[in-house]
Amino acid sequence: MTAELVRGQNHPLTRTRLEIRISAGDPVIAGATLGDEDGRVAGPERVAHPAAPHLPGLEVPQQAAADHRLAVDLEALPEGVHRVTVLLALPNGVGGPSRFGTVAAPFVAVTGLDGTALVSFTITGLDAESAVTALELYRRRGAWKVRAVGQGYADGLAAMLRDQGLPQAAELAATVQEAVTRGMARTIAPPPRTPGDGTRVRTAAGLPPGESGPAPQPPPRPPAAPVPPEARPPQQQAQSGSPVDYRHPGRVRTAPPSPPPQASPPEPGRPPQPVAGDASGWTMDERLYNQVWGMFEDLARSVAAYRSAVDFADSRQEQELQRVLSDPRSRIGGAGDEARAAAGAKHTALVDRARAVLDRDLAQLIAESEVVEPALPSAFAGWASPVWHGYRVPMEIPMAMRLGDLHLPERPELRIPMLVRLPLERGLWIDSGRSRSGPDHALGSDGLRRAAVEAAVAHAARLLAVHPAGEFTVHVLDPAGSATASLAPLLESGVLREPPAAGAAGVTAVLSRLTRRVDLMQMAVRGGAPDALPPDLDTGEQLLLVNDFPHGFDDRAVTQLRYLADEGPSVGVHLMMVADREDAREYGPVLDPLWRSLLRITPVPDDHLADPWVGHAWTYEPALAPAGSRVLVQVLRQVAEARRAYGR
Repeated sequence: MTAELVRGQNHPLTRTRLEIRISAGDPVIAGATLGDEDGRVAGPERVAHPAAPHLPGLEVPQQAAADHRLAVDLEALPEGVHRVTVLLALPNGVGGPSRFGTVAAPFVAVTGLDGTALVSFTITGLDAESAVTALELYRRRGAWKVRAVGQGYADGLAAMLRDQGLPQAAELAATVQEAVTRGMARTIAPPPRTPGDGTRVRTAAGLPPGESGPAPQPPPRPPAAPVPPEARPPQQQAQSGSPVDYRHPGRVRTAPPSPPPQASPPEPGRPPQPVAGDASGWTMDERLYNQVWGMFEDLARSVAAYRSAVDFADSRQEQELQRVLSDPRSRIGGAGDEARAAAGAKHTALVDRARAVLDRDLAQLIAESEVVEPALPSAFAGWASPVWHGYRVPMEIPMAMRLGDLHLPERPELRIPMLVRLPLERGLWIDSGRSRSGPDHALGSDGLRRAAVEAAVAHAARLLAVHPAGEFTVHVLDPAGSATASLAPLLESGVLREPPAAGAAGVTAVLSRLTRRVDLMQMAVRGGAPDALPPDLDTGEQLLLVNDFPHGFDDRAVTQLRYLADEGPSVGVHLMMVADREDAREYGPVLDPLWRSLLRITPVPDDHLADPWVGHAWTYEPALAPAGSRVLVQVLRQVAEARRAYGR
């Protein structure tokens, strides 16, 4: 079965001899680089391109074409190569398109030599970019995986090569373009695509070929200060002769094309009303996911601009006051007072102007949030959403789920859903200790531990609810039996296949069983023999919920837990730890790798999530059921009933 990836998702490779097939609407250049563990390319001799198409274990086409096939033999790659990065670029100076936003979304598939498709990836969201990193094959702990990248570069092939650490990037890019220009006489023209010729044509949102529908070719994201409607670029026109209309509004704030009859048109000079799903994506869930994280980026950018403006105003005021104080003639008397007042007035004017821009941006985001939040599916919605009252066990795994909310102190009421991709790539560490900034002083130590377990139960319940029946199993370790009351929703509903394991014997039994599963799954994946797994082995996703760690764990159990944290996610075994970081310090540095491998979240609001993009400290608030609500038990009972109906 072919795994269809989205940007950032990875997938294990069960074969070492592969073909990478690329399809685009116009001729593009295809190449590949060989990088080390950090992805850095040592020199031009590690780049396969039309002027040098052959490298050990790698062969790329010698010309620009609408369809390409790249040959890769992972076992024949040079020693020290840990990453193969597939590159696409538009040829220069040949009269073709100059940016990927005007061509059909490139489609990339990794297949075996017999043509069996292993993974596929459609590179969406491109606009001004003229070069793009399509995907990468990388080696981790001896096993090869493929990751969908889709990173575009507006500055072209040279910028892309430079980003991989190649010092001669500009010279090599010129060599590639020159070779392609010389060979354009042999360029393969794009084949005609009609709905009936058997050619693979991606349609938007499930529409059949031949019908118009939005497809992901969004324009660039707007800056922090919204662009006036009259200054925005027109929407991209549909491809000539293509059965798919590639227009999509992306995140440009335009009014919906056909507003309801009862909706009045926006007043002149006022922004149009936001629309749920106004982002790129093949499905509504993907559009809402992209829109939510687009709102996160907009909020981060707007607040960063405001804070930068305030810092500038403070610095300017300080400089002006320093000049006043450095002149003995203006330190005292009326001149000094006037200079200080003028500096203060300038500072106030700058801050007020920045705040006005921020308030305008925040008002638009609040309006968008009010429209988007009610439209979110159950996997993205909060537990208080009415969508849970109509919950049905899904037939497919969603692309993401909600882990909580994020907000900044400039407007705490503006909450952005924190969505994490599925399957989970990292486990969770729910910190039951005191935070530095959270309102936990009134809870006490016991209250914090109880709140941490309740948060873990809410996250586990959501994971069970968003997976098909029987495709997700939860195991609970409660060595001291102290969390029985907080685990009530899981116990009452019957979703646990076995009661929480208690005592040293229970901990050993569960850890040994999950460790064996990871070992067998890894051997099957690396050996390309998934059919050789024991028939009693559950191949679905597994979650191990550990309460009050490290109490009840000996050295061997801690070693097994670290092994599950490192190797488990790649084969569907995930950790959720409820622990106090200070208690875990008793084990010394042996637990540091475990701590770093997990995502730390808190049971109470806390501003511990650092954003390296703009330097913000985001306040995280867990996604919990409303006080007194039975929604968790009701949803979990439906999950248990669906399992019984399917015999799982």
